[in-house]
Amino acid sequence: QVQLVESGGGLVQAGGSLRLSCAASGSISTNAMGWFRQAPGKQRELVAGIISGGRSNYADSVKGRFTISRDNAKNTVYLQMSSLKPEDTAVYYCNAAAIGYGLGSSYGYWGQGTQVTVSS
Repeated sequence: QVQLVESGGGLVQAGGSLRLSCAASGSISTNAMGWFRQAPGKQRELVAGIISGGRSNYADSVKGRFTISRDNAKNTVYLQMSSLKPEDTAVYYCNAAAIGYGLGSSYGYWGQGTQVTVSS
């Protein structure tokens, strides 16, 4: 069982930056990791994912603005967010995929979420 704790959310003006962190209670070196977000009235969506080897992918809406990274020695995943827009406002969740399953699966692990609010 892996517990995930997100931090780094907050209120920022449009055009600003935030860095989210996701600290895991155990090793996540072999897990695919991802950041999801859910805005009020919308479905949860994958923002960025990174596999154990470091290859990453992004939602089209955040490409060029967000960067996901991982530090396996610290069991931590980061999401650097720049050029933030009001439409980035959401609760951001960290996800660790269970081995053999993809990101977002109910077999994986989720953090409690951290609120990001971007004001215009």
